[in-house]
Amino acid sequence: MAGQLTGTIALVAGATRGAGRAIATELGAEGATVYVTGRSTREQRSEMDRDETIEDAADQASGRAGRGNDRRDLAYNAKNYRISFFYDLAKTSVNRMAFALAEELTPHRAAAVSLTPGWMRSEIMLELFGVTEANWRDALAKEPHFAISESPAYVGRAVAALAADPEVARWNGRSLSSGELAQVYGFTDLDGSQPDVAVHRRGPRRRQTS
Repeated sequence: MAGQLTGTIALVAGATRGAGRAIATELGAEGATVYVTGRSTREQRSEMDRDETIEDAADQASGRAGRGNDRRDLAYNAKNYRISFFYDLAKTSVNRMAFALAEELTPHRAAAVSLTPGWMRSEIMLELFGVTEANWRDALAKEPHFAISESPAYVGRAVAALAADPEVARWNGRSLSSGELAQVYGFTDLDGSQPDVAVHRRGPRRRQTS
């Protein structure tokens, strides 16, 4: 299905690392011209003081068949409790923003959705468990529930699927998860599985696709 976003222009904010970079990469893989924004550059790091740069993200998006352009320094479902009061409030406000934007943008034939990954294996999370994407399953000995984690590419593929859906307006104002959308659009994580954070309360499970 590569190339289904050819001719599309995408802007991905916070694309230096993690989900942002993966979203830019997957959009690029589908042929989109991707503009990425971030604060960590090859000349100056952000306060996070990490190696990833926005230029690297642009190069990665370009390398997946799209064109990446960097710009610097631009400005679970809604009722699931999120760790602590303040964290929950911050996350819920994003869901509410999507709902409000849906009301504003509908007359302009645009859709606004709130999309969240599950337990994402970001660069920081992999370092925390002392593993890499290649051997992340080694962390299960320490934390069995890490089995339901997902790579950043998974949420990237969710965004690409949404962007290519001619009926995306059906999701307008909704709060969605990468695992939920995988069931609808049929995409998988890098290892061919379809992890879903919603099964966390029932214990670790990964659905393997053929």
